Amino acid sequence: MANKPTHTAYSVRNYKKGDEENAEWLKIGVAFLHKDGMGVDVVLDAVPVDGRIALRINKDKPKKAE
Repeated sequence: MANKPTHTAYSVRNYKKGDEENAEWLKIGVAFLHKDGMGVDVVLDAVPVDGRIALRINKDKPKKAE
């Protein structure tokens, strides 16, 4: 596995509140890109019983100005 996870895994549950549709995103794990770039290892801390799992690419956080 790589040193840093390349993706974050979220459990996503869609719901309606009145007429408004929304989604709740809960971080449940991470994923690491294989060295050859042909796959990923997914490490989950939880598994949703409903909803879906979404993998999102991690972005570098912008550095704060001093």
